[in-house]
Amino acid sequence: MKAFYCDQFVLPLPEGHRFPMEKYSRLRERVLAAGIVTPEDLIVPHAATDEEILRAHDAEYLRRVAGGELDRAEVRRIGFPWSPGMVERSRRSAGGTIEACRAALVDGAAVNLAGGTHHSFRDRGEGYCVFNDAAIASRAMQAEGRVERVVVIDCDVHQGNGTAAIFADDPTVFTFSIHGRNNFPFHKERSDLDVELPDGTADAEYLAALEAALERAIPESRADLAIYVSGADPHERDRLGRLKVSRAGLLARDRGVFAHCRRAGLPVVAVMAGGYNQDVAETVEIHLQTVAEARRYTELWHGFGLESSTKIQAPTKIQA
Repeated sequence: MKAFYCDQFVLPLPEGHRFPMEKYSRLRERVLAAGIVTPEDLIVPHAATDEEILRAHDAEYLRRVAGGELDRAEVRRIGFPWSPGMVERSRRSAGGTIEACRAALVDGAAVNLAGGTHHSFRDRGEGYCVFNDAAIASRAMQAEGRVERVVVIDCDVHQGNGTAAIFADDPTVFTFSIHGRNNFPFHKERSDLDVELPDGTADAEYLAALEAALERAIPESRADLAIYVSGADPHERDRLGRLKVSRAGLLARDRGVFAHCRRAGLPVVAVMAGGYNQDVAETVEIHLQTVAEARRYTELWHGFGLESSTKIQAPTKIQA
């Protein structure tokens, strides 16, 4: 399985900034140490080009981001100070999802060890998201003639509002988001399917809601490719999550998403999205579970394993 990373393109942040940039390099190190991906299959992606970005974003927005002309309110909404490094990192993250899509169409699954920037709209960024990688990659696969239809399965705890808005009038991309009802963004957009969960939702309720939604979203999408915005932030100890899903529950979530995609014969691209645990190592381990399940999916895809059940299984007890 191929995995794409861009953690060496540092986004400079002031000391004390709450965004956990270090999780990306630590995840790459854990993926290698666990033997999930070989060094040869761990790849630095290209920087998304203007042509690729403009299929999903407004030209004036791209010009102002690239040229450092965002005003103070726009920078505050994004949550990162502008710098050339921010632009390069954002392009590389989008490029990683594009290349992961191409790889998944061959191998069954691939991973972007970054990505999941689902709060970026056509003409603005917000919530630590500059360019919307899932939207850019979906458009790239369509423009390259590789797929006709895409389903975005967004399990980050925050609604994929930018993705929903970009594809609001496009029946070729089905947007599904399962998220906290009372969490950011406080004004929700309308996805093709939204599942809103109350604060404190734990494993059983979360997995039952996800199961029912996947049984609807995947058949309705009639997709050729799935982009799985995984997210570590539904976890019970996430600082920004407000849900109570255990690490075992999130593993069951990953397995359920991949099982439903397998039933539909869908290649899957997994992107990491959010994770804000006080202990960054715990966020990394949750992301690592997702990467490991993607690797397992490639083995199933190529016939090295058998799997019959598509039901989301209740989580077994693992070290939390």
